[in-house]
Amino acid sequence: MTALLEVSNLVTEFGGSPKSPGLRAVNDVSFSLQRGRVLGLVGESGSGKSVTGFSIMRLLDKPGRVASGQIMFDGQDLAKVSDEGMRRLRGKRIAMVFQDPMMTLNPVLTIGTQMIEAVRAHDDVSKDVARQRARDALGLVGIPSPEERLSAFPHQFSGGMRQRVAIAIAVLHQPDLIIADEPTTALDVTIQSQIISEFQKLAEQSNTAVIWITHDLAIVSRLADDIAVMYAGRLVETGTVMEVLGDPRHPYTRGLIASVPSENRRGEPLRQIPGMTPSITRLPKGCSFQTRCERVSEGCLIMPPLIPEDNRAFRCIHPYRKAEA
Repeated sequence: MTALLEVSNLVTEFGGSPKSPGLRAVNDVSFSLQRGRVLGLVGESGSGKSVTGFSIMRLLDKPGRVASGQIMFDGQDLAKVSDEGMRRLRGKRIAMVFQDPMMTLNPVLTIGTQMIEAVRAHDDVSKDVARQRARDALGLVGIPSPEERLSAFPHQFSGGMRQRVAIAIAVLHQPDLIIADEPTTALDVTIQSQIISEFQKLAEQSNTAVIWITHDLAIVSRLADDIAVMYAGRLVETGTVMEVLGDPRHPYTRGLIASVPSENRRGEPLRQIPGMTPSITRLPKGCSFQTRCERVSEGCLIMPPLIPEDNRAFRCIHPYRKAEA
């Protein structure tokens, strides 16, 4: 099956120029995503997850820029699409849900005004038709009394309700791809569970592809079909959720799983990955994880490629095997 999204050797830099490279927040990242599937993009803060999402959406603030690589979306390279072309795609065929819903919502306009404008920006429909679609979208994400809520302002909603409105705006046009940047981080577990269920239904019923950016492996294990683990701007392990979480190869992936509190025995200290994520301004030579890895050797002074194995891949010359679990 042809992939809807094919990211190849993506490099995103801050500062620099074509002749003088800047700081690489995303370095040689490649993955693909088919319609109706959910990809969990995971890693610690500063690993490059959100920058990858913003790169695909072409929403990087200067001096950020896509320095090289391809972002093929349904046959066209988003890295080369004009600004006007991207404006036509955003919201219509590609949508993004931010961690902070106020990045989507205008505090001085009613929810109805914002949603109606979002519909009519891409579709030539009457105001009444646009209002009906907005009302239906609010109902889809579980907001009670959607007709009344259209007249409300963002400050009249709770944080969870605002996030639902942001998701409703993202699904107005039933886009082919939604990038969700930690949309449930600040929400309580009940609302979080409901929003995850809505995304699952969206992927299944509308055949929408989803990139779910998070550091929460519990969410990924429930929601995603595939997983891509990032560290210091690079992918270190990819594969299906069942394979990667059930049998991690890379020491970093293994450390993330071991750090989940439920993986610890009662009464024992919580396990953690030693050290800190290195700054992109001072990355070690070779494998970026070597300063925190218990398997480090001289061979780690050279950056390993992603090593394919069946339907998965990992960036390590000393991978774990299931017998060592």
